[in-house]
Amino acid sequence: MSVAVLSIGSNLGDRFGHLRAAARLMRDWVIAVSPVYETAPWGPVRQGPYLNAVLIAADPGAGPRDWLSRAQAVEQAEHRVRERRWGPRTLDVDLIDIDGARHNDPQLTLPHPRAAQRAFVLVPWLAVDPRATLPSGPVAALVDQLPPAQLQSVQLRADLVLV
Repeated sequence: MSVAVLSIGSNLGDRFGHLRAAARLMRDWVIAVSPVYETAPWGPVRQGPYLNAVLIAADPGAGPRDWLSRAQAVEQAEHRVRERRWGPRTLDVDLIDIDGARHNDPQLTLPHPRAAQRAFVLVPWLAVDPRATLPSGPVAALVDQLPPAQLQSVQLRADLVLV
C-alpha cells in the first residue's frame, strides 16, 4: 500500500473552499484528514494568513510520480495562482512523505526538504497521525523542537471541518 502525506494550504480567495475542494478531489484515496489550522505565512513575502490541513491518502498502485500528478491536478482544478516563490496562492498541495521513501529529482524531493521545520505541516500531521515520523525523527519530537513563536502562529480552527 502506498501511503502519502499531503499538506494543503490556501491564503487567496475562498481559503476554506479551496481546502474543501482539495479534500473532495482526493476523496478516492483519502483515509484521514487533519483539523484545519490558521497559520502565519512562511517565507520572505508579505502576505495574509493561510488555512492549512494535512491529508493522508492511500493507493496500492501509486508511486511518487502518481501522487505528484494528483497533487498538481488538484492545484490546477482550483486555478492555482502563485506569482512568486513563497508568495500567496489559491491552493498549494505539497507531498510531504510517501511511505518514508527517499526520492530526489528536479520535480520531486521526498520527504519534503523543509517539512521538519514547518509548524504548519507538522502540527496538522501530528493531529491526524500521532505516530508520524520523518527521517529526522518522530513528528511529535520535531514539534517539540520548534520555536514557541512558530507554534503560536498555528491556531486550530475548530469551526472549519473538512469532513
